[in-house]
Amino acid sequence: MRVFALLLAAGESARMGQPKALLPWQGGTLLEFQVEQLLAGGIERVILVLGHEAERIRRAVSALPRTTIVVNPEYATGKTSSVRAGMDAIPADTDAVLVVSVDQPRPAALTRRLCQAHETAGALITVPAFGGRHGHPTIFARALFPEMREITEETQGLRAVRHRHRVETHVLQTAIRAPLIDINTPEDYQAALAFFASLGVEP
Repeated sequence: MRVFALLLAAGESARMGQPKALLPWQGGTLLEFQVEQLLAGGIERVILVLGHEAERIRRAVSALPRTTIVVNPEYATGKTSSVRAGMDAIPADTDAVLVVSVDQPRPAALTRRLCQAHETAGALITVPAFGGRHGHPTIFARALFPEMREITEETQGLRAVRHRHRVETHVLQTAIRAPLIDINTPEDYQAALAFFASLGVEP
């Protein structure tokens, strides 16, 4: 199964006060860690969508392996425009796409389990969950690519796609809260660093 990742890093990081993609992550950046873990988890190629401070981020991470960079000039209109921009770079013969934001770091083991569960279940959508809460990333089957290319902020974006196909969604339960990690503030950032250190996964 060929799975590409759509890594969204176009936002303004207003609450963080600096681009979250470039946050220090023990010798590298959060973005570099994300790409490394996605590829180690079985993703064939990463489609990285940039927007705010795109050139600064591009210069800082110019040597990312197996990564295609797409710049979304309409990033300020919302995340749906970045999803659409990234989907335009997904090859037609890709079996599924995993969607995750740069501020949602995930260990390679979770990505690997999610991809395996998606293939085994044959579902249209696969999501991880912890403690009864759905998290990220989400995997979408190729049959949903046309819908993903048509999403808008007004129609609730990918949330609406997930809702329409909730019966055809496979939920992967996890024993750790990795699916719920989200970095929006400096406090979230410190908590995420501590969480990954507790896993023994060094960024």
